[in-house]
Amino acid sequence: QVVLIESGGGLVQAGDSLRLSCAASGFTSDYYAIGWFRQAPGEGREGVLCITQSNYQTVLADSAKGRFTISRDKGKNTVYLQMNSLKPEDTAIYYCARAVGIECSSDSSTYSLWGQGTQVTVAS
Repeated sequence: QVVLIESGGGLVQAGDSLRLSCAASGFTSDYYAIGWFRQAPGEGREGVLCITQSNYQTVLADSAKGRFTISRDKGKNTVYLQMNSLKPEDTAIYYCARAVGIECSSDSSTYSLWGQGTQVTVAS
């Protein structure tokens, strides 16, 4: 079965850090670009960060610059989103997604496989 499974979300205080995991099953994730998106209540889905097939990090949201990083562990077939200095406005459901190819895009329609999401709540 071809799936993406996110984990690592939770309730944290402003200024804390979290690391989200996106485990791929049924395919080799490093053959594709993998993106992290988020959706806050009442808002549309927003791209956060993406990693290309050649492991180049692409920032999709200005709010992520300097605070969030994305990485891969090929041996674990997993992509991570490290989030530091979290703010209440980072509160959202975070999704990872597989791009249709090897490059990143902020357009969610260019991602063909999505995980179920993991909730991140940042208290002030």
